[in-house]
Amino acid sequence: MKLSITAQLPRNDGGLEGKVLFIDTEGTFSAERVYQMAQAMQLHPEKILEGIMCGRVYNSDHQVLAVDHAFKMCQEENIKLLIIDSVLSHFRSEYIGRETLAERQQKLNSHLHKLTRLAQALNLAVVVTNQVQANPQAFFGDPTRPAGGNILAHASTHRIMLKKASGGLRSARVIDSPYLPESEAFFQITEKGIEDATPKSRRED
Repeated sequence: MKLSITAQLPRNDGGLEGKVLFIDTEGTFSAERVYQMAQAMQLHPEKILEGIMCGRVYNSDHQVLAVDHAFKMCQEENIKLLIIDSVLSHFRSEYIGRETLAERQQKLNSHLHKLTRLAQALNLAVVVTNQVQANPQAFFGDPTRPAGGNILAHASTHRIMLKKASGGLRSARVIDSPYLPESEAFFQITEKGIEDATPKSRRED
């Protein structure tokens, strides 16, 4: 939701000077929260909300269809950011068991390739959120891994792991990128959305 606001800002302020298409698969988009953030950032909340085209999708076929229609909409409405929250939710709930895995991954692969072509053809940013799952074979290190397997991993240019940290903070860690080094940043959720934060241990240093 914070990205839906910042994408509309002027380029000098780190924005994209365009509208946002938000494909909501889990019913998590909140116009009230966007309004609150825009107010806290001293922007015009109504104008910001007008620049966000939010569509709720109810199954994987509906999600695929929404992206198919997005090609035309993004050109007509000057959309510079497309968000899917979350990209795998419907696929995971509809394709259960190993016998359906191949069909799910094939359908997901086609869906992700359309998103890649959309980003490249229209020069816009595509951001997808995804869940993590436990890897029972991981004896060392972090047992969590992104859901969706290699297909989802390879389709992403930059992958960032978000998780809770101590002291009410959250961390964002770059785990894969073609040119960004693996690094970690901390942030907190405020009325403005998300803001940079420093862990208590580092403040003491």
